[in-house]
Amino acid sequence: MADATRQIILTGLTSGCGRALFHELDAAGHTVFGCARSADKLRALAKAYRPDHRLTPVDVSDHAAVEAWAADILETAGPPDLVINNAALMNEARPLWEVPAEEFNELIAVNVGGTAHVMRAFLPAMIERGRGVIVNFSSGWGRSTSPEVAPYCASKFAVEGLSAAVAQEVPRGLAVIALNPGVINTPMLQKCWSDAAHAYPDPEKWARNATPYILGLSAKDNGRALSVA
Repeated sequence: MADATRQIILTGLTSGCGRALFHELDAAGHTVFGCARSADKLRALAKAYRPDHRLTPVDVSDHAAVEAWAADILETAGPPDLVINNAALMNEARPLWEVPAEEFNELIAVNVGGTAHVMRAFLPAMIERGRGVIVNFSSGWGRSTSPEVAPYCASKFAVEGLSAAVAQEVPRGLAVIALNPGVINTPMLQKCWSDAAHAYPDPEKWARNATPYILGLSAKDNGRALSVA
């Protein structure tokens, strides 16, 4: 289905990789059902892009909000062809014992809980239809570690395990994939690695390569832990 027009769920689309992906998906003619926490930013994006996209303020860490959002999409548009779980938070760079409990809990709630909530909300309809791809954004820090980003590492290791396990649960025709997008100069990277972030590609350049790669994923990739080249 690499060349077919698709209905795509995209979380966290108002900044960084999410916004850059949205731009590329729009240019390719796909319809995006996107969410983020900022209603103001979503309204601004809606004015700048095609009217057939549906952009909704949703906090993915709120299970009830995700369920209501998904129910509306499924009722009016049917199951998505592709789900991209991009929404994530980064902790302030510091040793674990200096990370406030509230910051740690919010990060885990978004990065892990949000990914699980979105899968839980859309998978039954995708399974009933018999096809679809879910791409859960992981990280190099979901397969290796660095100091001062322990909460983020923990969350992305969890995304890797969650994705691999759910991939074993879905029937043939579907795929659940953990995808390391690579190192990109996003606000998240700048938050923890400000001195070196500028050495990496910006989200727009990254998205021009990443979008066709993601669109090319299919049921044959189920359970794989992949990376954007």
